[in-house]
Amino acid sequence: MATIRASCPECGDVELTTKDMKVRVCAADNSGAYVFRCPLCQLAVTKAAEQRIVDLLVSSGVVLEIWRLPAELGEAHVGEALTHDDLLEFHELLQGDAWFSKLTSMTAEE
Repeated sequence: MATIRASCPECGDVELTTKDMKVRVCAADNSGAYVFRCPLCQLAVTKAAEQRIVDLLVSSGVVLEIWRLPAELGEAHVGEALTHDDLLEFHELLQGDAWFSKLTSMTAEE
């Protein structure tokens, strides 16, 4: 099993095995990154990776994951954008026990 040296922002250089790491590539733009959890501090670390680094890691046995952008990014958005006040008001609404009935009555009025 290959030993891979990576850098944790908290601990500096750490040694990992191929099982400790994953390579993720976006299907839309082919951008890559590698992901690992630092064996010393347990921090989850994600670093961008050029294609040659992706190829090197995958050829050494690191698992490759292909991910897709959420379909919601392609949806048409209508209406005004949410504001911080809108989010705070919604948060306050959820604090009560009758939040669902209040929410349905608000949407029925519109």
